[in-house]
Amino acid sequence: MVNKLQRRQKIKTRIRGKISGSAARPRMTVFRSNKQIYVQFVDDTTGRTLASASSKGMTEGTKCEISEKVGELAAKKAMEAGITTVVFDRNGYLYHGRVKSVADGARKAGLKF
Repeated sequence: MVNKLQRRQKIKTRIRGKISGSAARPRMTVFRSNKQIYVQFVDDTTGRTLASASSKGMTEGTKCEISEKVGELAAKKAMEAGITTVVFDRNGYLYHGRVKSVADGARKAGLKF
């Protein structure tokens, strides 16, 4: 019997086999916990995080609204680091709810997927 975490890990491994980030087009990865949501821009060739953003300290609105703000903040930080296009890594989560809100917020702020 496969539990929820093992299922997500299997999906995550399958996704990571197909996508990879580079310096020109880094991987935008999303991690969501029960209370917070985190975004990182990773260059897989060197294994470095180029920029990151999280929902820590944000309390105004619902989780989805906060997630959209995090997407906008992440896009702003990425633009400051010289990143304009990214590869989106949903990290094994369904592209729905908070994960979709982060992507929409980043697109609205001018990041290209």
